[in-house]
Amino acid sequence: MREVEVVGVRIELPSNQPLVLLKEINGERHLPIWIGAPEASAIAFVQQGIVPPRPMTHDLLASVVAALGRTVSEVRLVSVEDTVFYAELVFDNGVTVSSRASDAIAVALRAPCPILCADAVLDEAGVRIAEADEDEEDEEDSENAENELRQFREFLADVEPEDFER
Repeated sequence: MREVEVVGVRIELPSNQPLVLLKEINGERHLPIWIGAPEASAIAFVQQGIVPPRPMTHDLLASVVAALGRTVSEVRLVSVEDTVFYAELVFDNGVTVSSRASDAIAVALRAPCPILCADAVLDEAGVRIAEADEDEEDEEDSENAENELRQFREFLADVEPEDFER
């Protein structure tokens, strides 16, 4: 298992499909995972420090775990099959619970706890992003982040509750 960090939530164009982008902490690979809009919002809110007026589902889960006197000690991305990622929550007493990867990531950011990824998952779905000149890369990252944040906000502004009935 290798520890990964959440780089951010991105919107893939032209499909407008949200994805969460993870990166190996001690490595070069990135791991894009396509996720649903509610999970994208849950992850983006935590990263931006936005506290909704009422708890979201992942906030509720974190509160329930704490109320039961437990903690989530780590999240593991354990496998990928036909582009579907499988994860598990690991509690401080060793109990594990199966989870969708997007939900596990949203919980990990609230716990907070490390996110670990199986080597096999990184081998199969990880991608190496070519390194550019550092100054160019920083400038491009900043522009890309601003553009992606703008696109994500536009996406959120246009989302209606009926969009999630599928």
